[in-house]
Amino acid sequence: MSEKLHIVGVVGLGLMGTSIIVALLKSGCRVIAVTPLPEELGEGTQRILEQLQLADEMHLLKEDKQVYLKNLTISKDYEDLSSCQLVIECIIELEAIKKTVYQKIESVVSPSCVISSNTSALPINILQEYLKHPGRFMGIHWAEPAFATRFLEITCGEKTDVSLAEMMQEEAKHWGKEPTLLYKDIRGFITNRLMYAIYRQGFELINQGSVDMAGLDKCFQYDIGSWITIMGIFKRMDYVGLDHYLQSFRTIFPKLSNSQEVPDQMKKILEEKGRGVHNLIGLYPHTELSSKQIEHNFAVFNEEIYRLADRYRTRLKELNLADSNEKQ
Repeated sequence: MSEKLHIVGVVGLGLMGTSIIVALLKSGCRVIAVTPLPEELGEGTQRILEQLQLADEMHLLKEDKQVYLKNLTISKDYEDLSSCQLVIECIIELEAIKKTVYQKIESVVSPSCVISSNTSALPINILQEYLKHPGRFMGIHWAEPAFATRFLEITCGEKTDVSLAEMMQEEAKHWGKEPTLLYKDIRGFITNRLMYAIYRQGFELINQGSVDMAGLDKCFQYDIGSWITIMGIFKRMDYVGLDHYLQSFRTIFPKLSNSQEVPDQMKKILEEKGRGVHNLIGLYPHTELSSKQIEHNFAVFNEEIYRLADRYRTRLKELNLADSNEKQ
């Protein structure tokens, strides 16, 4: 594998797949996009154009949109992946379908091509068993929108060649990411595991009548949301002072929820096939207007938070460099 990948394949043209495609195009990669679903060709192509336009409006593109589109091939033929150095699978979270897709990918790519999944739910240990060469398989988990976030989780399965995962970690920096490498496959990886612990505790507090949903959301927006981008949770502990947490850990940890049930609110919504803003049935009441406003606000916010995080990331690197030079 070269120091910087030039040809990357993406299988699946859903919301996440197209967002990843734009992220890769933005970083200078040539992208071969393949969909196993013929109906996705038109919808996926339109979605790529829309997301590329959004990236342009966010001032994240260095070139004209047409320059990036010249590096994009959209196809329904797996044979077009033959020249790829990396293929990222972004399809439905069903093992049987993923197994078929991996077999098709492996049948056309070179032995040195890395194969990965954007899965956020299925264990890498299980998925890699569907490959003839499981050592080249790993999880590469992105956050939406992929072209405007620095997040990336790279997860090794039991049979993953760790050196390949470490090479992908370095490669991801060319994509504008700050990647986290997980040397062991754990259910939920890191971000989902942490978030679901919060969801579980949050639903318990709501169901106990301690707080309503909007009030709980405000706690995250205006407390955690005010510092989380700059320092993360453990650096925050150092900043506040570790002694501040000692008594809280002793008294609060035993009280936290360990429920293994799906919250009642979720059961009711799922029975109605609710998908939140996507079909206007969710935890909050939604209308066509409010759902579009959420999407617009999220896009504007992503641009601002991306630039804010970048500004402080640069300052921190400059500070670390100055500190290193002073010690020398």
